[in-house]
Parts: sequence; structure tokens; C-alpha cells
Amino acid sequence: MFEFLSDKLSKVFYGLGNKGKLSEKDVDDALRQVRLALLEADVNFKVVKDFTVRVRERAVGTEVLQSLTPAQQIIKIVNEELIATLGGTESHLISAPRPPSIAMLVGLQGSGKTTTAVKLALHLKHSGQHPLLVAADNRRPAAIEQLVTLAKQVDIPVHSEDPATKAVDICAHGLNKAKELAANWVIVDTAGRIQIDEVMMQELADIKATINPGEILLVVDAMTGQDAVRLATEFHSRLSLTGLILTKMDGDARGGAALSIRWVSGVPIKFIGIGERVDAFEPFHPDRLASRILGMGDMLTFIEKAQQTLDEEQARELERKVRSARFDLNDFLAQLKEIRKMGPLTQLIEMLPGLPHWAKRLPDGNEEKQLKKIEAIILSMTPEERRNPAILDGSRRRRIARGSGATPQDVNQLLNRFNQMQKLMKMGVSGKLPKNVMGMFHSR
Repeated sequence: MFEFLSDKLSKVFYGLGNKGKLSEKDVDDALRQVRLALLEADVNFKVVKDFTVRVRERAVGTEVLQSLTPAQQIIKIVNEELIATLGGTESHLISAPRPPSIAMLVGLQGSGKTTTAVKLALHLKHSGQHPLLVAADNRRPAAIEQLVTLAKQVDIPVHSEDPATKAVDICAHGLNKAKELAANWVIVDTAGRIQIDEVMMQELADIKATINPGEILLVVDAMTGQDAVRLATEFHSRLSLTGLILTKMDGDARGGAALSIRWVSGVPIKFIGIGERVDAFEPFHPDRLASRILGMGDMLTFIEKAQQTLDEEQARELERKVRSARFDLNDFLAQLKEIRKMGPLTQLIEMLPGLPHWAKRLPDGNEEKQLKKIEAIILSMTPEERRNPAILDGSRRRRIARGSGATPQDVNQLLNRFNQMQKLMKMGVSGKLPKNVMGMFHSR
């Protein structure tokens, strides 16, 4: 989703890196380009104005302009201000003092609310909770059927009734069912509309008054841009939202909603949906998303995904290697073999420092072919070459290209990106910018 913005910002920062010492005019020129990039990415204009003012106030200080690495200092400032704009820290679900805790999902039709209810329930189940889903969307009978079908696939109980039953009564009965099942979380899927209307809002207000949810979560389609921001503001004014869930974050929109919605509405983003699969769902980490936007990857999420698919000892060894920057091509090859379990290739590549821009080069529906190509290149290397790619001179690279059916340019590209990834591994888990951070912004 942030490919467009990431590309634009990369060019701005690379231009700064070429200048060495910076003047106040250099900073202003760069921020003008940043402002345009954010506006073109559909970020709310007030958010853009506030963001660039904050960055400039810090960027024209003596510690930046007189620094030996002023461009890196500005990247650090932009990164920190992006994190602040996105909410600063992770926002967790609120558990009730006595179970069951209740999460009420609201939103318009087409936002993915019903699927998101199941995703949230599965997330809670994986964290050791015992959720119950309540099918309170009685305006759309297909929603009840969809919820029951999806929940059955992941073995999560659902309370559903005849669509003729009032939604408020369904919710009240659902709470009784939760007590019978000893469920400690109740997730209520409410009815949506094509657009906000008074009937829907009154029904939601009645449900809120009846079940007293600790969480009222607005499910909003990140692809709708600034409409998502307006929607969050309106729902919050009527229902006092406790959090947001952004769906379709794997889409091709320009990401303006994600960067605007927290700052404008004041409501924290708690989760994001990153695909159609029921497990394509993540807690929202402002620092990790800022890192992805700046093209620096997201190694923490990568490690978490690996922990879900590898056995415990493999996961520990992978983390040790990442933290000590000993992650070599053998490890990379091993991870490629686990790729289908960990998720779509394009999403995983975006998490690896130095490699996010590969994602856009993968033709749609052709991920398997790309995987086989990368595997063939690595398998054409000797064990020593995989452990120590630095020994790969021109003749070795030509031999590898011939052996893998690739071109020398393909081999060079793989090695160049892998070198960048190795250098940025420690930054990805420590949150520190590497000394050679400008290298990642080289023209592509």
C-alpha cells in the first residue's frame, strides 16, 4: 500500500545524502518534496501541514545542520514523527475486570466487518483466549451464514438466531451463551449500511447501552482514502470508539487513510487486515509501519511470523542470527522453503530491510516462479559461497548465472539486496539507524 510514498521519500532522502552538509534552504526544499509526496499519497492536508512543521522545527536545529551526517539525522526525525502521527505506541485491547470482555464491531457494508470479526476471534484464540462470536447483523442474512461458515473453519463457536430477532436481543442472548460456554471474550458483528444513517446509529447505541462493551471497534476500508477519516470521525462522535481496525492494507491505494486517521480522529488503530485469509491479521505497531514506509523493513513482524511456522528451536536460532547479523544465504534459502506457510511473498519481502522494492517487481500471480528463480540462484552456489557471499567475484557470479538459468544481472541484484538486508538486520530489531542508512535510498 505504501509503495508510492516509500519511493517518493527514498528519492528525497537520497538527494539529501548526496549533499553532505545541509543548509536551511536544503531542508526547506526537501520538506517541500515530502509535503507533495504526502499529499499525492492522499494524506489529509492538515496532517501534512502539522507533520512538516514538526519535522522542520527539529531539522533546522544545530544538531542537524552541523552534524557530520545531517541527512541521516533528518531521516531519524521523519521516522520519529511518522511514528507519532501513527499513534506513538501499540494500543492493546481492553479486558474487562470480570469476564467476558466484549468487543463490538461497527462499520459500513463492504468494509470487511464480518470477516474481521472472525479474524479478531482467531487472533484471540491464538493468544490463549476463548472467544464467542455473536451474529448480530440481522439486516443481511448472508452475513450470519458467512460468519458461521468462517468460524466453523477455525473452530470458534458462534451465537446466531433468526434474522427476525431484534439485534439488541441477539446480543443479550449472546452474553448468556458466553457465560454457559465460559467464553472470556465476546465479539459482536453488528449490522452496517451503505452509508451512515440515523436508524443504524440508534440501533448501535441501543446495543452499546445493553451490553456495555469495553471495546467499540470501527472496521474501516483503508482503500477508501479520506472517506475513511471522515467515517471514523462521525462514528467516534456518536459512539465514542475505543479503536480502529483498518482492512485491505494489502491493497494498492496510496495509504493516506492509514497516515491520517489516527491523527485526525484521535482514535488508536488497534489492528490491520493484510489479506483475505482468516489469519491475515496483525496488531498495529506504529513504529513498524513507519519503518516499512521508509523502506527499512519490519524484522520484528518477520520473526513473529517465523515463530508461528517454525518449531521453537528453529525460531530461536533465526532470531539469534538476525540479532547478530549472521543471517546468511543458507538461512535465506531455508526461509524461502517456509514461505508458503508464512504468507504471500510480496508481504514478506516488504518486511526485510533492503528488499521492499522487490515486491513491486513481482508480476501478479507469478510469485512461485520468482521463488524458484531465487532458489535456483542460491542453490547454484557452493556452501562456502552461501555462507560468505563476499567471495563472489565476477567469474563466480557468471558461473552461478549459467548454473541457475538466470542472468548475471539477476545474481547481482539478489546479492546487492541481500547485502543491504544484512547491514540493516540489527537496525530492524534494535530500532537504531545504521551508519550507512543512505545506501538504502540509492536510485533503483
